[in-house]
Amino acid sequence: MAEDQRSPQIRGRDIGTEMRDSFMDYAMSIIVSRALPDVRDGLKPVHRRILFAMSELGMSPDKPYKKSARIVGEVIGKYHPHGDSAVYETMVRMAQDFSLRYMLIDGHGNFGSVDGDMAAAMRYTEARLSKIAMEMLRDINKETIDFIPNYDGEEHEPAVLPARFPQLLVNGVSGIAVGMATNIPPHNLVEVIDGLQAMIEYPEITSDELMEFIKGPDFPTAGLVMGRSGIRQAYNTGRGSVTMRARAVIEETSGKARILVHELPYQVNKARLVEKIAELVRDKNIDGITDLRDESDRNGMRIVIELRRDVNPSIVLNNLYKHTQMQSNFGINMIALVNGEPKVLSLKDVLYHYLNHQIEVIRRRTEYDLRKARARAHILEGLRIALDHLDEVIALIRASRTADEARDGLISRFELSQEQAQAILDMRLQRLTGLERDKIEAEYAELLRKIAEYEEILANERLILGIISEELNELKERFGDERRTELAIGENEILDEDLIPREDVIITVTHTGYVKRLPVKTYRSQKRGGRGVIGMETKEDDFVEHLFVSNTHHYLLFFTNKGKVYRLKAYEIPELSRTARGTPIINLIQIEQGETVNAVIPVQEFDSEHYLFFATRQGVVKKTSLDDYANIRKVGLIAISLREDDDLISVKLTDGQKEIIMGTAQGMSIRFLESDVRFMGRSATGVKGIQLDDNDAVIDMDVIIPEQDVLIVTAKGYGKRTNIEEYRTQSRGGKGIKTLNVTDKNGPVVGLKVVSNEEDLMIMTSSGTMIRTSISGISEMGRITQGVRLINIREDDAVATVTKVERSEEAEALVEAAVEAVDGELENLDEGALPQLDVAPGEAEEE
Repeated sequence: MAEDQRSPQIRGRDIGTEMRDSFMDYAMSIIVSRALPDVRDGLKPVHRRILFAMSELGMSPDKPYKKSARIVGEVIGKYHPHGDSAVYETMVRMAQDFSLRYMLIDGHGNFGSVDGDMAAAMRYTEARLSKIAMEMLRDINKETIDFIPNYDGEEHEPAVLPARFPQLLVNGVSGIAVGMATNIPPHNLVEVIDGLQAMIEYPEITSDELMEFIKGPDFPTAGLVMGRSGIRQAYNTGRGSVTMRARAVIEETSGKARILVHELPYQVNKARLVEKIAELVRDKNIDGITDLRDESDRNGMRIVIELRRDVNPSIVLNNLYKHTQMQSNFGINMIALVNGEPKVLSLKDVLYHYLNHQIEVIRRRTEYDLRKARARAHILEGLRIALDHLDEVIALIRASRTADEARDGLISRFELSQEQAQAILDMRLQRLTGLERDKIEAEYAELLRKIAEYEEILANERLILGIISEELNELKERFGDERRTELAIGENEILDEDLIPREDVIITVTHTGYVKRLPVKTYRSQKRGGRGVIGMETKEDDFVEHLFVSNTHHYLLFFTNKGKVYRLKAYEIPELSRTARGTPIINLIQIEQGETVNAVIPVQEFDSEHYLFFATRQGVVKKTSLDDYANIRKVGLIAISLREDDDLISVKLTDGQKEIIMGTAQGMSIRFLESDVRFMGRSATGVKGIQLDDNDAVIDMDVIIPEQDVLIVTAKGYGKRTNIEEYRTQSRGGKGIKTLNVTDKNGPVVGLKVVSNEEDLMIMTSSGTMIRTSISGISEMGRITQGVRLINIREDDAVATVTKVERSEEAEALVEAAVEAVDGELENLDEGALPQLDVAPGEAEEE
């Protein structure tokens, strides 16, 4: 009978199915609850619980240390039902400066060493949160994250921390789960924040482009990382391997050499390394080492390896790299939990998920602040009503027998809420003074301003991103430091760029946007009367607008009329034959429809000692440090924020101490000191450079060079030279002085250049007609004149562009070759081919 009663409780189940399901439950528990970090805060549950428990205990950096045993007891008793040794070991690692790049716990006592020494027992050591750890917990009490029940349901713990900095990349993490493992190296906080800022500004940025900011791992033990191919692979795919090396130097003393080791690869045990070297010497696997000493102290690491006189120290050092952990590999495996599921993540993926988490944190924080502000404003509105009817309120309260009766009376008489009525009853008598009433009014006005601000933030995600950007910059200023790990070129790694020879080249950009590169030797220097060479082929309405000599490894900055800047290295511009038209620039840089290149500036390096000076058509000028443009994505960068209906017309590279001259279409000009324009940020709009009349516009800007002249060219082909001294220096922002008498005969001004007698002038018309003339042959005249004719043009034509050409050996050879081809060898030209920088076919036939 008893057997029949038990039988309904017994169910048959296949043992294979049971084992599979049970193992999967166990595996997922290990993966989600123990071994893998969350992509949002970069923490495993045990790390998160330790930080939260310490925060709940009030162990902030400004409070005294508490015993580690107290902390471990709090963690395992409330949040982490596992062994105390596991919790303490995790806590110890968070306090080791050789384990974490930015320590999350400030330890007091023996927390172990790089020699592998164990930390003292938890009853001896003390700890508190570090300053940067507080940023992981900031705003946690403002409902920015969700709380979940702990293991027994009696407490609540955070599902994730607000994490105001990208902990997953900054400190890295390692963990072994079931069937998978994660191993993410630490990085430099400044670089990671710069990468986040780039992603905020350009969401479509790629992992390769992010490497311009996040160069590679930055280990707390410094050392070297050899090569970038493994880093690039890891950042793009989530998996890769980097080679780490100890920093060692060879020192010659008294005819003998010795090797000094100052930094080790990450996670290498120094004591074991020294033992391994001694073992290799004892077994004669490495020859030539006579003595081995560890002279490390509190001032730094120092391993001394003495060598025999007859050995090559470089060979010994290479053997040490080969046979010991002085060179080791770090296998990067970027796996983290995304929405509770383990995923392999690229560098961009990690930053993307972190940024989404921060958007959610800021949104929830703002909603919390908005609720609090509205609740407080509601109370203040009730107090204001009470103060406006003070005598009546006092009489009503005095006449009431109980507090409930008084509250109900206030509600019915003044249409107050329950909360407002209670606040009036709780109000102290001192709030009735005039000064206190003023404070209430001021607080109420401030709350209304904050409420409007919070509502605006919640309605605009760009404002949320702006807040994130601003707070990240504050963190960078407070906790940012220099990179420790040096990124060196691997022995077997040759970058594509290294295969390109460094040589001078000529870059040409045409008016309609064709660009090409030619070696300087293509245009060999020729004497007058030579055969010449064929210049580039252009369309009938095209002409060369920018021509300069650069180096293949220099940068070229392309500035457009829309105020954006794009960057290429000179070698990225295709090298073509001298007769080729060139490559459309839109194939090389991602300019938008309607954008035209108005300035091209070659730059060797981006330093803070040089500036870019901008001028716009509406007379706005700006000066920005060159190093602000060091990191430009393929999609370009805002170089200057333009006002509506304005265009960028000119950009000059300066040292910050030049004088500037600007000219307008109606013949006005202004000369002022560059120092009159204060230094501004990259995205600033600028300040007024010249005051324009309604029908006027700035047509050109140039840098003053002493003892040179100002050249003016008009739309109908007139021009003149004027001594620079006739242009007095004025204050920026004025109307300026007249530089040319504009009439119907000569037309509006189209070009203003500061020139010397050693230069030539190229005048190009809208129809493509070009002429080259010597600057010295142009008449020198006063400012208030009409000028003389420089080029004969048809009535339906007009001067479009004015360019000065230096008579350097390369430029002279280029121009002379084109001139000779027209003057003496027209029969050798292909039909339709135009010699570069010279007259159009029609004019050549007339001559």
